Amino acid sequence: MEKKIDITICLGSSCFARGNNKNLEFVQEYLKENNLTDKVNFKGQLCSKLCNEGPVIIIDGQVYKEVNKVKLMEILNKTFNI
Repeated sequence: MEKKIDITICLGSSCFARGNNKNLEFVQEYLKENNLTDKVNFKGQLCSKLCNEGPVIIIDGQVYKEVNKVKLMEILNKTFNI
């Protein structure tokens, strides 16, 4: 069985207000559009303790800071070789 990719999005108030509210929707749509939902463990966490560097998204242990939609698209395309 293929190992699933872990994607964790910080949903703490700072990251959420800085853009992870929109990034959350973007990741969900991206996974759906590319038929990747069954290849990913996608979850939220309350705080990454990196509030002044947010929004934060963690993919397989790699922490991405100050993530916006453009950066997020690049990260996801690289992660999934798209």
